[in-house]
Amino acid sequence: MLKGRAAESLSGSAEKETPQKNLPDDSDQSPNRDPLALQKSTLVVEGLVAGGPRLSHLELQKKGGVDCGVTGLPEDPLSFAKTLKFFDEHKKEYVVARSVAEIRKAKQDGKITVVYGWQSAENLGAAFNSPLGTPDTPLRAHYENGLRMLGIAYNVANFFGGGCLEPQIGLTRAGRRLVEEIHNLRIVLDVGGHTGEQTTLDALAMSKGVPVICTHSNVAAIADNPRCISDRVIEGIAKTGGIIGLTAVSDFHARSRKDAAVPRTPQVGVEAYLDQFDYVRKLVGADHVALGPDFVDGLPINYEAVNREIVPREMISDGPWLYVKGFENISELPTVTRGLIQRGWASGDIRKILGSNWLRVYEAIWGS
Repeated sequence: MLKGRAAESLSGSAEKETPQKNLPDDSDQSPNRDPLALQKSTLVVEGLVAGGPRLSHLELQKKGGVDCGVTGLPEDPLSFAKTLKFFDEHKKEYVVARSVAEIRKAKQDGKITVVYGWQSAENLGAAFNSPLGTPDTPLRAHYENGLRMLGIAYNVANFFGGGCLEPQIGLTRAGRRLVEEIHNLRIVLDVGGHTGEQTTLDALAMSKGVPVICTHSNVAAIADNPRCISDRVIEGIAKTGGIIGLTAVSDFHARSRKDAAVPRTPQVGVEAYLDQFDYVRKLVGADHVALGPDFVDGLPINYEAVNREIVPREMISDGPWLYVKGFENISELPTVTRGLIQRGWASGDIRKILGSNWLRVYEAIWGS
């Protein structure tokens, strides 16, 4: 059960984003619309960026017309201090945002914002799970440092529940405490994707009246991949007023459990990514789907170090991760916008995909 200000302010469905003046006709379905003009008419949110803030990715965001991106909050003080220094050095172009008002102001000032999130609560586990000692936890401290989104588990089980590779494991006692504290601190709860199905469903059952999101996953009905989410999860998230962010990872569009013996799945094109938007829109509506690309560009990843005792081959191919052809980094976002235009999506629904859906949920939880 929720308590305190969460119960007071998060009841009912999330309100629509306040309409802005001088915008293109939201009902326009013309194939001749300019994708860049459509992007410039709204605030564009990259719902999940792999890893933490990095200049190379921020430069790609600028080229792609992105105004805000969700990245990882450093977990230790030294890393956090280095990130503070990074933003000091680039304060004319980039800024950390802790509210929707700050995101909007940054766009007006011509700056790109970073919102901090964690894909897993792993490092919080012991504090929530000890049978002796204080019931206090460190989550409030991370919130004050800027944490605004939080996942439960990353692929495998932890103190709180199951990961996507152990989907039958449900939310633990510690997990129930975590979900309640997330809501009461007005942090956005991130389920599905890396978090397992039963844990996700348990968390959704605790989240009545609170929008819940999946920052980055894909559709299991299209690709039966352990990282993809079922229609049941998609529908459960939508019923909260929440959103499913879709990744651009090629394997999550085409690699299935039957492909465990296949070393590498061929790269799919951007049309496969657009198919996922069409699927979710048909299932739950355009209010519940958005961008969650999960780009790893600029990260020092050792692709040969994947622990195959944990991560099965049906989930991810051998070698470097491929993204859908035509949307291999965020600078290519206009290709996605153009594709939605060509498929006859109305301007208003494309604007939801590009950012207004994310902002609606952020505002419902954080306030303005």
